[in-house]
Amino acid sequence: MAQQLLMPKATAVWLVDNTALSFDQIAQFCKLHPLEVKAIADGESAQGIKGLDPVSTGQLSREEIARGEADTEYKLKLSEPKVRVPEAKRKGPRYTPVSKRQDRPNAILWLVRNHSELKDAQISRLVGTTKNTIEQIRNRSHWNSANLTPMDPVTLGLCTQIDLDLEVERAAKSRGATPEAESDSVLVPARETENVPEGASEESAEQEIDADAVFAKLSSMKSRPDDEDDSEN
Repeated sequence: MAQQLLMPKATAVWLVDNTALSFDQIAQFCKLHPLEVKAIADGESAQGIKGLDPVSTGQLSREEIARGEADTEYKLKLSEPKVRVPEAKRKGPRYTPVSKRQDRPNAILWLVRNHSELKDAQISRLVGTTKNTIEQIRNRSHWNSANLTPMDPVTLGLCTQIDLDLEVERAAKSRGATPEAESDSVLVPARETENVPEGASEESAEQEIDADAVFAKLSSMKSRPDDEDDSEN
């Protein structure tokens, strides 16, 4: 990526005010028209723009300015940046080497079986394939379905484990919470887990009544010996 001057018009304002460079030199350096630089010098243009010092930003050196002032034909050059910023990666399907493209169907089959939550777009990003191929493998309409064997794309070298974990995590977040009707962790009634017959509730009620009767008998039995003792006295 070619270097570009930051804020060219503000830089031109500073160069006009603080150097003896010609209009053509400033225009060439700032990618402006010489007449526009002349208008800046005359105060007809860029009146509200504050000048930007290219020396302080590291885009131009004092030696380069002095060389340009000494020779009006000299073209100013941008200074080499001290820090290289990597270019942003272009979005698109992952590139797969020709030697590994034959393994993509096996990797797709593995992803479809082991990570059904992944969307077609996510699988496409992981192994560099098309949605049409993924759909064919899902529906078993792929021309080589009979010979496909599910294989881990990380093992095949089609993607990294970090990329796979990231896509799985994204799919889990987009899926959201599992409804109660679909979750396996829903509590079932005790009657179902204990296999209690339907008429058990009535029997249990009778048993509770019988238990009360038993306690009543016990209390009456305790009271009888006391009565006998009183009668003897």
